[in-house]
Amino acid sequence: DCLLKLPLFIVTAEELGCCRDSVLMQFCANKLDKKDFFGKSDPFLVFHRSNEDGSFTICHKTEVVKNTLNPVWQAFKISVRALCNGDYDRTIKVEVYDWDRDGSHDFIGEFTTSYRELSRGQSQFNVYEVINPKKKGKKKKYVNSGTVTLLSFLIETEVSFLDYIKGGYVIINLILASTGNPLQPTSLHYMNPYQLNAYGMALRAVGEIIQDYDSDKMFPALGFGARLPPDGRVSHEFALNGNPQNPYCHGIDGVMEAYYRSLKSVQLYGPTNFAPVINHVARYAASVKDGSQYFVLLIITDGVISDMAQTKESIVNASRLPMSIIIVGVGPAEFDAMEELDGDVVRISSRGRFAERDIVQFVPFRDYIDRSGNHVLSMARLAKDVLAEIPEQFLSYMRVRGIKPSPAPPPYTPPVHVLQTQI
Repeated sequence: DCLLKLPLFIVTAEELGCCRDSVLMQFCANKLDKKDFFGKSDPFLVFHRSNEDGSFTICHKTEVVKNTLNPVWQAFKISVRALCNGDYDRTIKVEVYDWDRDGSHDFIGEFTTSYRELSRGQSQFNVYEVINPKKKGKKKKYVNSGTVTLLSFLIETEVSFLDYIKGGYVIINLILASTGNPLQPTSLHYMNPYQLNAYGMALRAVGEIIQDYDSDKMFPALGFGARLPPDGRVSHEFALNGNPQNPYCHGIDGVMEAYYRSLKSVQLYGPTNFAPVINHVARYAASVKDGSQYFVLLIITDGVISDMAQTKESIVNASRLPMSIIIVGVGPAEFDAMEELDGDVVRISSRGRFAERDIVQFVPFRDYIDRSGNHVLSMARLAKDVLAEIPEQFLSYMRVRGIKPSPAPPPYTPPVHVLQTQI
């Protein structure tokens, strides 16, 4: 008989603390043990968080500093939850190793500390003797294997997307791409008196998801790719409500009404250029320097694009501004061009310049509707994927610019009316 021995995996779980602080720390060492025959040592640090059952879990490793017994490691950032799960007195074990190419790193020694001790900052309290227990047990005159010193300790409170929303930051701008004849049943814009067309379904579903991130629910809604009355000029950024001086619509219902009204008054016409509407929103975003507003541009399109090179350049330029772009693809077409604009696999570039950050999220709407094309299968999944990248895109802009969220306004307290009675 042959016995198959399976590996044993032990999974431990612990409830995470709600602490949102991070710390930026830097360490150096002095007179570490020499471990390399032809050199000194190539030291690095390994930080371990203690668990409730007394075991330890690695939570950070520093870089290796080559050929020195007195290394200075780069400052690193770690969340307080990862370091000690918000328990300031929990033991933190730090091991010091000499790096070896074959992975058999030599143990130099270790020491223990806690978040509370580290928070004292650079002081005599944060100079630690590195102890090698085996050496200490064998050598009577053993003192230590060097010392490690904390050079700096800076606490940073991590802010979330919700913190900015509470401060009233995000402005949503809705942009519609328009192609096809709304009078033909095969058109994605076909005005069926009994049900929403493909664009209407996508606009309603996605719009209802993102409208809650706008404070005043007033959306500037634009269309592009149409001949406008009365002279039939072609426009790639026209107000859906017919008022270029005030293209704002109240809520998603207002946008839907303006969309269907525009289908009756304009003649949809190619080519389909994305760059003009991206530049339109970018002009607004460029005027906001203090981070008080962030623009999210929603483009609903059938995937046809006539100005790919110009659109790439517009996105690269916009990546420096407080804005993101959500592209929702409708219809059965291939969306290779939209996937390329998304930039998840390869960061988008133009003329040798790469986008400063990823600002585009592409979602194919057909993945979320039933076979008849009339019903959204899962609004929750659609919401998750539409908003998947927006919070991090938003936070990345705010972090780079050093912009902190405004405090949330105090909750409304209704006035208290005191009834007076005469006796």
